[in-house]
Amino acid sequence: MEKSNIVLIGFMGTGKTSVGKVLSERLGWHFANTDDEIEARQGVTISEMFATIGEAGFRQVESEVIRASLERTNQIVATGGGAVLSEQNRRVMQEKGYVVALTADAKTIIDRVSQDQNRPLVQGNVEERVHTLLEVRKHAYDFADLKIDTSALTLEEIADKIIANWNN
Repeated sequence: MEKSNIVLIGFMGTGKTSVGKVLSERLGWHFANTDDEIEARQGVTISEMFATIGEAGFRQVESEVIRASLERTNQIVATGGGAVLSEQNRRVMQEKGYVVALTADAKTIIDRVSQDQNRPLVQGNVEERVHTLLEVRKHAYDFADLKIDTSALTLEEIADKIIANWNN
C-alpha cells in the first residue's frame, strides 16, 4: 500500500526543509514543517520555548503537532531533528507515512548549522554539540523506510531517490 504522506526525519542540517520543499513542488503536495507549525501554534520561537518550558515541554508540544499533522494526507512533513526521540512519534510516523531519514557527515552538518542562531541545541561550541548529539542519536533514525546521505547530493538528486524508492 502506498503511504499517503512522506515524512522527513534526520539530524538538524541534513536538508529536511529544503528537500521537503522540492518534493512538495514535484508531487503537488502540501509541505508542512513541524517546527514552523509549533512556533505558529505557540506564538514564540523554539529557542524561547526551550528557555521557558524546557526541552521536555517543547517535546510534548512537538508530539501533539506531529500527530495532528499526520492526520492529513498527501503532504511532505519535515520534522524537527529530535522528533524521533519519542516512541509515540516514531509509531505515528510509521503508521501515517513513508519515513525517509536524511543523514550527512558531521563536517557538512556543522557547516550548515553553524551560522543559525535559532537552533537551541547547538548554542555554544557548535562542533562539540553536533558531535555529541550525533553520537547520542546514532541509531535514532534506524526505523526509517529509506536512508539517504545528503552530504554530496543536490536537492534534486535527493528528491529523485525518494520518489523512486517511495513508488516501489
